[in-house]
Amino acid sequence: MTANDIGATAKTASRTVADLCDDRELVVVSNREPYSHDREDGEITVDRPAGGLTAALDPVMQTVSGTWVAWGDGDADREVVDADDTVAVPPEDPAYDLRRVWLDDEQVEGYYYGYSNQVLWPLCHLDTAKATHDEAFWRIYRDANADFADAVLDSTGSDPVVWFQDYHLALAPRLVRERRPDAFLAHFWHIPWPSWDTFHACPQYEQLLNGLLANDLVGFHTEAYCRNFLDCVDAATDARVDRNTNSVSYRGHRTFVRSFPLGIDASRQAELAESDAADDYWRRFRETYDVDPDTALGLGVERLDYTKGIEERLAALEHFWRENPEYRGEFTYVQKGTESRSGIEAYDRLRKRVGEEIERINDRFGTDDWTPIVNLTDHIPEAGLAALYREADLGIVTPVRDGMNLVAKEFVACQTRDPGALVLSELAGAAEQLGDEAVLVHPHDTPGFADAVEAALSLSRSERRTRIADLQRVVHADDVFAWVESTFEAAVAIERGRRTIRGDASAALDD
Repeated sequence: MTANDIGATAKTASRTVADLCDDRELVVVSNREPYSHDREDGEITVDRPAGGLTAALDPVMQTVSGTWVAWGDGDADREVVDADDTVAVPPEDPAYDLRRVWLDDEQVEGYYYGYSNQVLWPLCHLDTAKATHDEAFWRIYRDANADFADAVLDSTGSDPVVWFQDYHLALAPRLVRERRPDAFLAHFWHIPWPSWDTFHACPQYEQLLNGLLANDLVGFHTEAYCRNFLDCVDAATDARVDRNTNSVSYRGHRTFVRSFPLGIDASRQAELAESDAADDYWRRFRETYDVDPDTALGLGVERLDYTKGIEERLAALEHFWRENPEYRGEFTYVQKGTESRSGIEAYDRLRKRVGEEIERINDRFGTDDWTPIVNLTDHIPEAGLAALYREADLGIVTPVRDGMNLVAKEFVACQTRDPGALVLSELAGAAEQLGDEAVLVHPHDTPGFADAVEAALSLSRSERRTRIADLQRVVHADDVFAWVESTFEAAVAIERGRRTIRGDASAALDD
């Protein structure tokens, strides 16, 4: 499948968003900005959205207009904004406003690298031992959320539609609600939501829940995360939790909790995989790394993050080559790791360990003619990554915990030629959608993981074709535009219900 003929599109998603907004302004709020301005050789250049959430929401915003509030981290961002810290984007055909929030070095360290990624990130990924409970992190996170909320308030009238993104902004909804009581507020949490036992380890659990419960709609990737969130609210607050409607009544306000599994722009990925640029990259890759066309190829793509299960995967691959010597020289694994959150000790140590493990395994099994693991650390263009997805016999996506994991979906969408197989962790949120046709593994079960790699490589071509076709139907139908559409369909239903209630109340008063 190379065309999305069954899923939503940017156009249909935009219509659904417009149904809710009508004459109300839409405001998207995220840590990352959709466009950044930088200086190169004395000239200002524009870095455009190349994938992920920002690339998906950009065409929707261009259709419905509105404002996007985000941290301005480009080195020329301040040079192009007006007196209100706003710049119209895209530059060649302005369609909406980008309102930038400025964070100084202390805020970046405390809000982003600190509380967001050394407290909330490890807690939500069930790794409480890595959480660093520094009071300064919390203070700065709170102040940064206030800055984002102020930017929203400065950019809107009395009843905007505001859509917050992710764990960086848990407190901002309450601050906006206090000043804009008639606003429709929604929030999507892009990482797992943990059980109450784990979330209880966070000293600020009450304040975080208070912030999120100011929203009218809170979204998660899976039903399991929704249940965990409701359990936390039930245990930590005096709110009334209605399990039948998945809603919470708190401080005179009702919040609905729903699952909206995030997808990718599957059609675009498939087109990239079939592009001339992808073919060119694959030809250069094979020449550079001397990859025999008859050698089976496994591929892992992720940030160098302790949640991605890279070390566990390397242990399983070592076990695989040890127990299956016939695959030495016949199966090569490509690890594309992107450096992440440098300066945080846990990430710096991981990067060092991964490099050392790959070197050790290559020394153990490699020969003059074959390198077991090709370690890619340099930037790869989108078309190049699509080529690797397309040519891989195995897409190995095995996080120890992940909210969704879009790499699994990108691999599936790019399988446009000889079909491969998806080896997927049962601990990834994506397993809820893709688990039936993937080869599931538990990342901590090293022998079982190795056996699954052997089983996946042994699948017949017809079995691989059937599995990939079924997976592609899911990935194309539940794409990123379907995610936008389903989120705003739920928002429209909530708003319609409230209008009905208000209308009935007014009629009763008139009687």
